[in-house]
Amino acid sequence: MSARILIVEDESGIRLALRGLLRREGYDVELAESGAQALRMLQETPFDLILTDLALGRGTSGMDVLKASKQHRSETAVVMITAYGSEKIAVEAMKLGAEDYVPKPFDNEELRLVVARSLERTRLKREHRMLLERVERDYGFENLVGSGPAMRQVFETIQKVAETDLSVLIRGESGTGKELVAQAIHQRSSRRTRPFVAVNCAAISPQLVESELFGHEKGAFTGADARRVGKFEAAHAGTIFLDEIGDMASETQAKVLRVLQEKKFERVGGDRLVEADVRVVAATHRDLEGEVKAGGFREDLYYRLNVIEIAIPALRERLEDLPALVQRFLTQVAERLQREKKGISEAALAQLARNPWRGNVRELRNVIERASVLSSGPVIDALDLRPGAGGEPAPDNAKPKQGMTFRDAKRELVEGFERQYLIRALREHGGNVSRTAEAIGMVRQSLQQKIRELGLRSEDWGEDR
Repeated sequence: MSARILIVEDESGIRLALRGLLRREGYDVELAESGAQALRMLQETPFDLILTDLALGRGTSGMDVLKASKQHRSETAVVMITAYGSEKIAVEAMKLGAEDYVPKPFDNEELRLVVARSLERTRLKREHRMLLERVERDYGFENLVGSGPAMRQVFETIQKVAETDLSVLIRGESGTGKELVAQAIHQRSSRRTRPFVAVNCAAISPQLVESELFGHEKGAFTGADARRVGKFEAAHAGTIFLDEIGDMASETQAKVLRVLQEKKFERVGGDRLVEADVRVVAATHRDLEGEVKAGGFREDLYYRLNVIEIAIPALRERLEDLPALVQRFLTQVAERLQREKKGISEAALAQLARNPWRGNVRELRNVIERASVLSSGPVIDALDLRPGAGGEPAPDNAKPKQGMTFRDAKRELVEGFERQYLIRALREHGGNVSRTAEAIGMVRQSLQQKIRELGLRSEDWGEDR
């Protein structure tokens, strides 16, 4: 689709000449012979670029057109046509948002280049904005689903530390969403427009890890045919995420510690110091304190990284979030496959709640994606999950007993889910029914009634109600 350009010029000959010139370049061109007409057209039609004379006679000026354009649609590029001696005013226009200016009498080739360059810059700005919006959508709190106390604590900590430059250590089992938390910290920091560089320390060969992190100079080793920029240099002014930091070799740990202390490093084979203005966020599923005691992880690096600690609970520890996570994944897979979003039955949710989820949220997402594709109806039922949908054989009490009706099987599965869910919630809140009801969105009387219906007793959650 060709770019749409509005030419605002009160001299008929120049107006028509400009239209002919730009139409030959393939642009969709419209004309306005006054500033007032241009303002009316801006209300009705979105333009990619406005080419306006700075002096438009009496009434609305080119500067007025510029201001109105930026108020109405800030992404529209504006190029000013200026008379001899009015360059100072043109510079003022650029301070107000004009993309460029062309002095009269203008050269056709120069004008073509200015228009093309202005449209390209506008396109890049638009794409950058859309990228930031997509990253915010994908990695903002919207993707960190959770309503329980543990996840609320995670959200609160992210909000508090994001605007600082303190190092953060994220703890949690594999699949709990440690990189999502790191992305959320970055997106809420002053570094959000700069790079976010993720490094999986466990996936890099020990022979190549220093080159990956710090880069290398040409000829530093066999096969180093050119200079290479490392991850720390690529993350300059942004955030570097060191995932599985506990798997990093001790020699590399020493060099990372030096970067954190001195904010500088040398490429492999180089002798020049490179600035490292980066915020470090690290993550691990390991017991780093135990690794420090055993001599497998440097104590000084541990304290450098663990200025702020964020612990992400395992999925089995926050089953109250499972239904919301399932709905999020159902929406995502429907959008990605461009299909209608599927529903999920209570029996299927009950079966999911019985699984141990050793792979945590990542494993749950894979199960939902597979069921969304393989289930034949509009609603995913327990049978669509197949035995062992969560990576384990289905428990015996999740399998329909011989001769059991569908209604009875469904009731048994749902009651099993409700029992497990409520016991966990009551344990989290010390058996206090009022606090539990508030946390899970129930009325106290309704929760008490449900406890009686399920035959739950205080010893089930270990506290006195």
